[in-house]
Amino acid sequence: MPNDPLEGEVLPDDRHLPAAPVLPAELHLLPLTEKPFFPAQTLPLLMNEAPWLPTVEAIGETAHHMVGLVVVRPDNSDQVDRKDFRSVGTVVRIHHPVKTDGKMQFIAEGVRRFRIVEWLSDTPPYKVRVDYPNETGKPESEETRAYSIAIINTIKELLPLNPLYSEELKFFLNRYGPNEPSQLTDFAASLTTASKQELQDVLEAFSLKKRMEKVLVLLKKELDVARLQSQIREKVDEKMSEQQREFFLRQQLRAIQKELGLAKDDKTAELDTFNERIAKLVLPEQAKKRIDEELHKLSLLETGSPEYTVTRNYLDWLTVLPWGVYTQDKIDLDRARRILDRDHDSLEDVKERIIEFLAVGAMKGEMAGSILLLIGPPGVGKTSIGKSIAEALGRKFFRFSVGGMRDEAEIKGHRRTYIGAMPGKFVQALKEAGSANPIIMLDEIDKIGASYQGDPASALLEVLDPEQNADFLDHYLDVRFDLSKTLFICTANDFSIPSALLDRMEVIRLSGYITQEKIAIAKHHLWPRVLERAGLKKDQLVISEGAIRHVIEGYAREAGVRNLEKQLGRVARKAVVKILAGATTPIRIGVKEVEIYLDKPVFTKEKPITGVGVVTGLAWTAMGGATLAVEATRVHTLNRGFKLTGKLGDVMRESAEIAYSYVASHLRAYGADSTFFDTSFVHLHVPEGATPKDGPSAGVTMATALLSLAKNAKINRPLAMTGELTLTGQVLPVGGIREKVIAARRVGIPELILPDANRRDFDKLPDHIRAGLTVHFAKRYQDVARVVFGHS
Repeated sequence: MPNDPLEGEVLPDDRHLPAAPVLPAELHLLPLTEKPFFPAQTLPLLMNEAPWLPTVEAIGETAHHMVGLVVVRPDNSDQVDRKDFRSVGTVVRIHHPVKTDGKMQFIAEGVRRFRIVEWLSDTPPYKVRVDYPNETGKPESEETRAYSIAIINTIKELLPLNPLYSEELKFFLNRYGPNEPSQLTDFAASLTTASKQELQDVLEAFSLKKRMEKVLVLLKKELDVARLQSQIREKVDEKMSEQQREFFLRQQLRAIQKELGLAKDDKTAELDTFNERIAKLVLPEQAKKRIDEELHKLSLLETGSPEYTVTRNYLDWLTVLPWGVYTQDKIDLDRARRILDRDHDSLEDVKERIIEFLAVGAMKGEMAGSILLLIGPPGVGKTSIGKSIAEALGRKFFRFSVGGMRDEAEIKGHRRTYIGAMPGKFVQALKEAGSANPIIMLDEIDKIGASYQGDPASALLEVLDPEQNADFLDHYLDVRFDLSKTLFICTANDFSIPSALLDRMEVIRLSGYITQEKIAIAKHHLWPRVLERAGLKKDQLVISEGAIRHVIEGYAREAGVRNLEKQLGRVARKAVVKILAGATTPIRIGVKEVEIYLDKPVFTKEKPITGVGVVTGLAWTAMGGATLAVEATRVHTLNRGFKLTGKLGDVMRESAEIAYSYVASHLRAYGADSTFFDTSFVHLHVPEGATPKDGPSAGVTMATALLSLAKNAKINRPLAMTGELTLTGQVLPVGGIREKVIAARRVGIPELILPDANRRDFDKLPDHIRAGLTVHFAKRYQDVARVVFGHS
């Protein structure tokens, strides 16, 4: 095969071969996606080399060098099946085929319509048996001549409106004469920008009269569109000319005004701007008085004075704030529920709590004086819930993070005596939102700090407290602004928030998700977002539910779904690399492919640690619930002793001492040797020693581990427990029941022991979280021992 250094590799060509005298009965097919090819056309075509190179090579081996061009239904010509081809196409002769950079280009010379009679192959290169139906109608009839004249006249009207038509007309006249109505009709159809279906209807019309009727309608439409485009272009040109003329006149006017002393200086222009803003606002008396004073001061100052810039900036802030500007709340509970259901899977109790909150506002007629605190582990959807509430209410939304904020001035602004002084975050939020009743979200409020520059948490009290913020005073503005109509939403990971601030908030807790909930979130929200970020379409990368489950259980067991989204993003990125390397789509991701893309799972299904003195406890952390093994062992029998390890806080150390004392004093009651601890040095350990652990919820677990050691009896079934113990054996309630139950479900522990006082917390959990769990409620430690060891 010869090579052309300028054009790339040259495919078989017909330049040295004589044309075939007759049309072939069998043809290879190539697909067209945009519009059909007409017999009267001669155009260059460009196709992808990958799927169609064998077809072009097969054509090059034929004597006639002809191929059938047929319109296909999908928009991607590289993914077509036999059923996608239309039944009628155009046979063309190929000239100068060339391939370069993965593309093939050739000139197609239209010859005649054909109809597919029989398929000879079901895979590329496609080959079919065809026939060439004769055209019905008399080319010499008066009616045909009339139609031809109408078509020619319409083309003449189109020529002045689009110069491209004249070039195509020259090509046509080089091949055909104006007295060939069939070719004229096909040429006219090819000129139009009609839809693929309309042009295919023309191609399939073997009746000359019917075809001319269709083409004449398409030409008239094209003429109307061309005339409209011409009018629009003329209007744009006219408008541009007017703008240029107006610009020159304004420049001349400005020069004349300057000569006559009539032009406004910068100070006057700025004063006029401030007055225009003030006219649109509803100012309280004190603000109006302050603005009038500053306007008067500005009018007296020289523009070069430093005080002028300070005053001008101050007035700019005062007049840009939305004094008296409020948006109307859209308190429609059904609409709010639809928005929450659309944006969030599961979280039914949280969504119900928000609906109740909105319902109270609907009953009152306003949503004012409320502070919501969304508290839960990272990645459970706290920020997105705030955005959904804003959309449901139809209010403007502004979000900023207070995590790490240490300067009180960021809340209440700097005083104007400082260089570079600015208002605080809340005034900036009002300016950005453009209304006096937006929704302001304060992210990471539990991570707010304090320093020598003040205590921002205390400064927030005046801003958030409904009893005080009607007269909020920003240090920069030095004018009171009413924030009482603003709805504040805060987010936090735990309750390490100043008590005075927490007391003013309505708390909504978001716990972690179980596997089934994560699967639903991944399918409905995370996976579509991952595909969009990777630039992929749904039919290019498909992931199975089993693969999502494997990602969740093997790589993303966290309470939230942020890490799950990251892992799915890794899968998508690796798939993109394969697609760009030429892999066929769709790429399907199953369980095996997950391990290929993400390596071996980070988490494996391990059996809980079992043995004498080993008990599984349930713990709450800022990252969600967790299971924790507690281990007790006898080191030696030389003397009595008790040792604790595991980086335990003071509260957990006290719990361990209480558990040790209680078990040691009740050994006989639980069927153990009453002298066991007299000669035993016991070591109690809570694994993951590098992680600080503290909290009053491990007493029952520690006592059970010590009792298991004393009785030399191990727990032979998956069982977890939580609860605090007193010296008299009372089981006290603990917090974080939802998180702890979810943690047990996550690792597959079906049997739990909870304090009886937490029965109400368990009963409030959704049915799908409680399903399949066996839960024992204990008032005293005897109840725990009865479940674990069978003692009464």
